[in-house]
Amino acid sequence: QVQLVESGGGLVHSGGSLRLSCTASGSIFMMNRMGWHRQVPGKQRELVATITNYSLTNYADFVKGRFTISKDKAMTTVYLQMDSLKPEDTAVYYCNALGYHSGGPIPKIFDSWGQGTQVTVSS
Repeated sequence: QVQLVESGGGLVHSGGSLRLSCTASGSIFMMNRMGWHRQVPGKQRELVATITNYSLTNYADFVKGRFTISKDKAMTTVYLQMDSLKPEDTAVYYCNALGYHSGGPIPKIFDSWGQGTQVTVSS
């Protein structure tokens, strides 16, 4: 299967910046889309940003103009540059990847999640 490992979370003051990274490993046949979601206790997980293998991006309205998603050429690593952070951005950020893995004779779809990285923005 496919494993995702996130890094880059931490504590930052309001207005500051952080850069999250997520690296995928495993028997990846083709990666279609990677992205970031976030969740705070008591609330549903929400989409932050996604990027496709064609470099098409999609952002939640609440991060447009502040966050930038990007990927490496092989699309095994996705980044989230977070600028102008606000206290309401405090959450656990999860990496997600969608594609096909080559664990058998026929590639099969996978939809994997990382374990999450905590981002805390102080006021």
